[in-house]
Amino acid sequence: MKSAAELQNLLRQIDHRSYPAYKDTKGKYQFQQYVLSIDHVQGDPFASPSKVSLILPGRVAGFDRELYASEHRRIAFQDYLLRRVAAKIKEYSFKAKGSGKSGLLGVSQPGQEVLDRSACTVDPASGDLTLRMEIGFPANGRTINSGELQKILFDFLPVCVRQTLLYSSCGRGEPEAVADLADDRQYIREKLGELGLVAFVGNGSVLPRKSGVSSLPMKEAVVFRSPASMEVTMELPHHGPLKGMGIKKGVTLIVGGGYHGKSTLLEALELGVYDHIAGDGREYVITDATAMKLRAEDGRSIQNVDISMFIRNLPNGRDTSCFSTEDASGSTSQAAATVEAMEMESGLFLIDEDTSATNFMIRDELMQRVVSRDVEPIIPFIDRVRELYENWGISTILVAGSSGSYFHKADCVVQMNRYCPAEITETAKREARLFPLAPEEPEKAPKLSFRRVIRRDPGFAKDDRIKMKTMGLDGFSINRETVDMRCVEQLTDPEQLTTLAHMLKYMKLHVFDGNRTLREAVENLYKGVEEKGFAAFCGGDIPGNLAMPRRQELYAALNRCRELVRMDVRR
Repeated sequence: MKSAAELQNLLRQIDHRSYPAYKDTKGKYQFQQYVLSIDHVQGDPFASPSKVSLILPGRVAGFDRELYASEHRRIAFQDYLLRRVAAKIKEYSFKAKGSGKSGLLGVSQPGQEVLDRSACTVDPASGDLTLRMEIGFPANGRTINSGELQKILFDFLPVCVRQTLLYSSCGRGEPEAVADLADDRQYIREKLGELGLVAFVGNGSVLPRKSGVSSLPMKEAVVFRSPASMEVTMELPHHGPLKGMGIKKGVTLIVGGGYHGKSTLLEALELGVYDHIAGDGREYVITDATAMKLRAEDGRSIQNVDISMFIRNLPNGRDTSCFSTEDASGSTSQAAATVEAMEMESGLFLIDEDTSATNFMIRDELMQRVVSRDVEPIIPFIDRVRELYENWGISTILVAGSSGSYFHKADCVVQMNRYCPAEITETAKREARLFPLAPEEPEKAPKLSFRRVIRRDPGFAKDDRIKMKTMGLDGFSINRETVDMRCVEQLTDPEQLTTLAHMLKYMKLHVFDGNRTLREAVENLYKGVEEKGFAAFCGGDIPGNLAMPRRQELYAALNRCRELVRMDVRR
């Protein structure tokens, strides 16, 4: 390892030379408090910025090990530090001048969710901190301006480190408050199963968001208050007693007039699989970690999915126990999404009728009289929702605004009125008895097959060049194929999609062998993640723009590949 003085001498020597001379700076340098690692140098000032890492020893940072002693504390601690760095770096970005991206200082900008990110990591054993960021190495035209880079590396960065990554720079009790909140949320997650709940919404939560393009809380919004009949008290280890609405396992219906908050509540529950920062309003909205939002997705591909519990006896005689299509309809796509969620062992389905295929969700009595069940290939979700819970242990939370037929199937009915919830189960059941469902019940669902295996692809990356690109939350591409993720609504950060691309690349190269089932392949990868973190699929070259997705989103990505992933059924 070289010294900071050697780096400074090198920069003086290459000043005013052509831009490629910056390549000589690659390597590690010992500064007073940290190690600076220049990992990748951009080819010219208009290319993607250079990648650097700062490694700060735990003894220098000075944080108590209790702040990152468990996984949930570690992730919250890393998130806290990253937000401090991101805010400080903005003050210095582009203060060093030059052409193109000269002077840019960039690091991941977290949103409202607390995610495990590669931009800032802590080693649980040593407490060493690693910060990964981007720097635009300055130039005038394509001529090196190393004096401006020296400002960044020897003036700006040391100040950023001292003011953000040292315990002495933190507000009194700030890191501890972050850890305490992480403990409280983890306590609720662990209590859900013990109390027979699938979700909890704390009283005082603010669910509405500022706008359709902002996840910040809405100012002067109606705060959440649980109906008395659904209220439970959580004795949190730090906050103390917290009351809120507990949604029990089973079938829960959310109803109410338009614009009264039905979808707002469901959207909060969708993202309740993640923790949220203090002040977000949804800090104490906690949902079963395996919950999946299901919806129709016209045009998606489906590969060998057993949708026979919802669709059978197609007029063309196609086998729905091993169904494939390159252009799914609304009903077949939602049927496939439901079975895929079962395959990935989801314990809770979240459904909004506004984004569902009507013929998949319900067939009213009049329609059944006119078009008999014998000639209708679709067994609607309403005929399976009780069976999913009673036989598979899968609960459902459903938003319904136009069809009352689900009142017959629900264990609990919550009415939203001006963003205030009220439990109306008894009233709904009483009224439902006046409108009985057709007495005929479908036969019990056949046993589903989850034996899909992914073919090995020996031709993948034969020239060792794999191009990956992320398109915001819309999807990602590997080489020439784009994986459309627009309808996977629980993805919340583009860095999760970047991570999915890296995971899929690794699995293509090292996991897919033609023998492992889809479930086994995903579990194999996440076992490595639990042991090694991002290094499990990136090796030692970890980019600074990754955020860990859940297993459920990886499943969803694999199921939406058209050519990258080819599946067979193990006989």
